Amino acid sequence: MIIIPARLASTRFPNKILTDIFGLPMVIKTAKAVEQIDDAVIAADNEEVVKIAQKYGIKAILTSVNHQSGTDRINEAAQKLNLSENEIVINVQADEPFIEKEAVLALRKRVEELREKSEWVMASCYKKITKNEAFDANLVKVVVGENQNALYFSRSLIPYDRENAGAQYFGHLGLYGFTFRSLQSFCKFPPALLEQIEKLEQLRALYHNKTISMVEVESKSFGIDTKEDLTRALEIFA
Repeated sequence: MIIIPARLASTRFPNKILTDIFGLPMVIKTAKAVEQIDDAVIAADNEEVVKIAQKYGIKAILTSVNHQSGTDRINEAAQKLNLSENEIVINVQADEPFIEKEAVLALRKRVEELREKSEWVMASCYKKITKNEAFDANLVKVVVGENQNALYFSRSLIPYDRENAGAQYFGHLGLYGFTFRSLQSFCKFPPALLEQIEKLEQLRALYHNKTISMVEVESKSFGIDTKEDLTRALEIFA
C-alpha cells in the first residue's frame, strides 16, 4: 500500500500540493507516478484535496488537520483502511512528483527483506549529491553507517569536512517504508526535540533508538519545498 500524505497548508509554499505540474496538480502527479507499483491512496487534510483526487480517479481519505507529521497522517489513513499489521506501507511525500518508480521498488524490496527478520521495520532512500547541493537547507542530508543504517539526518552540511578530505555527501529522498505494526509504533513515540528543531520527522525514530535502514538509489527527483524548487524542477524535467 502506498499512502501519500497531503497537507494543504504548507508554511513555506502555501497550497503547493495543488500547484500545476505539466497539467496535473502536484499531489496527483505524484500519485500517478507510483500507482502502477501498488494501490495508492492520498491521505488529505482538506476536503478540496479529496474531491480533486476523486476527479482524477485516485482514492483519498480525509484525515485530521492536527497531525505533527506526514507519518502520523498516513498512520490514520492506514487505520481507516484496516490494514493488517504485517502489511507494507510506503510513504511517498506529496511534493515528490518526479519520483522514479525504480526508487520506490528498491525501498519496497528492502522492507520485504527486513520484515522477514525483525519486528521493527523502517527504511528510506538516499542518493549521492555534490557538496554544492549539500549546502541547500531544503535538501536534507543523511549520514549512513557501514550497515546501511542512518546515523543522522540534518538540513545542515553533514559531515563537516574539516580538512577537505573529499567527503561524499548524501541527500535524503522523501520516501519511507514500514510494516503497519512499525508505523503504529512510530506514531506512539512522543515527538522528539531534535525532530522539532530540524523539522524532520525521521529524527523521532533515531531519538528513540530505532533503526532506519537506508537504500542507495539513483534519482533526479527532489522534494519541492519552495517556488524556487518548483521553477528548477520544471526546467529539469521539461
